[in-house]
Amino acid sequence: MYLEWAPSPALAGRVACLWSETVTAGRVQPVVPDGCVDLIWGPGGPQVAGPDTGPHPVRMVPGDRYFGIRFRPGAVGELFGVPMEAIRDQRVPLADLPAFDLRGPTDLERATAIRLGERPGPDPAAAAIARALRTGGKVGEVASDLGLSERQLLRRCLTAFGYGPKTVQRVTRFQRALRLAGAGDSLAQVAVACGYADQAHMSNEVRRLAGMPLGQLLSRP
Repeated sequence: MYLEWAPSPALAGRVACLWSETVTAGRVQPVVPDGCVDLIWGPGGPQVAGPDTGPHPVRMVPGDRYFGIRFRPGAVGELFGVPMEAIRDQRVPLADLPAFDLRGPTDLERATAIRLGERPGPDPAAAAIARALRTGGKVGEVASDLGLSERQLLRRCLTAFGYGPKTVQRVTRFQRALRLAGAGDSLAQVAVACGYADQAHMSNEVRRLAGMPLGQLLSRP
């Protein structure tokens, strides 16, 4: 059973949600790119799930329990003491990072709030960059609209999100497509609304990012 709840006011600006899951049926769960970074306490102890650029299958064993904090895209800052690109597409034990000590899964929220107050915060423009890339056209045009050079945009995206602006654009567009399709919009409508060239373009992008067709992805737990 999977549960999500809102963070405390101390975390709300940088954390999307807290979550827990108790696995009731064995399966391989596909974790797909969402622009977020998660701090997770699972069967193997605490670890950080870095920003993904493709599907990451997780084997779920009945009885296992997970607790997590999901950070908003671009909101991690220097919390874990390493650049976001250094943990891209990785699951890194917290003990391998110059981060902070945790007493147990119930300590996640308290310890994270303390650590966030001690470490430099994220790029204040990260949210605006993500919005512009999601709704904008070519990367060069987005950079110009933001008053940045393409090199500056690349550097700020790598720092905030762990990958370049083109990947930020692909991931945010993919997540918007998931939301619209999950709400019942036709795939043709979703493709147009999200700025894909056509439905075939959207289908190919979804397969690259999720490892499966959109319909199959939506039908999974």
